[in-house]
Amino acid sequence: MDIPRADEPPRERADAARNRRRILRAAERLYAERGAAHVTMNDIAVEAGVGRGTLYRRYPDRAAIALALLDDHERVLQRGILEGPPPLGPGAPPGERLAAFYEAMMRLLDDHAHLALGAEVGRSRFETGVYGVWRTHVRMLAVEAGLADPDALVEPLLAPLAPEVFVRQRELGLSVERIAEALGVLARAVLGNGPAPAG
Repeated sequence: MDIPRADEPPRERADAARNRRRILRAAERLYAERGAAHVTMNDIAVEAGVGRGTLYRRYPDRAAIALALLDDHERVLQRGILEGPPPLGPGAPPGERLAAFYEAMMRLLDDHAHLALGAEVGRSRFETGVYGVWRTHVRMLAVEAGLADPDALVEPLLAPLAPEVFVRQRELGLSVERIAEALGVLARAVLGNGPAPAG
C-alpha cells in the first residue's frame, strides 16, 4: 500500500504569493507569542497588513493558517518516511520504524506544538490530509508486523501524537527524549522488533 503524498500547491500570482507569505509570517509570529487560541483572524490581518477579505479568501479560519504553516515541516517528515534511510524510512522492522516515526513526531511537536494545537485539536485532526498519511503509514506497519486486526490499532497507536497530549507531558516535566523513549517501548511492544522486511 502506497502512502499518499500531499498535493503540490497550485501556481499563484506574484501578489497572491506575497500576501500568502505575509499572512503566514504574521500568523507564525502571533501563534508563537500568544498561542493559536489567543489569536484572532483580525489580529493576523492587521499584523500582516492585509485586508480581512484577502485573508479570508485564502484561509477560512485560524486552523487553515496553522495547517499551512505546518505543511512544510510535515512534508519533510513524509519524505523521510517514504525515501529516507532506516529506521524512519523503508528497510527496518515495523516496530523500529514506528519508534522512529514517534521520535520524529516528538521533535516536530517540540518545535511546532503551538501550530499543531491550532490546526489539529479534537475531531478536526482526523480531517487533515496529513492525518491520512500518518494513518496509512501506521496501518502499513501494523500489517507488516502481522497483527490480526491492524484497523483496530491504528487510532490507538496515533493517539499519543495528539498535540494536547504532548503539551500535557511537557507541562508535567517530561523531556522530549523521555517521551520518545517511552513511545519507542510502546512501538516495539506492539509491533515487535524482528528482522527487517525482505526487499
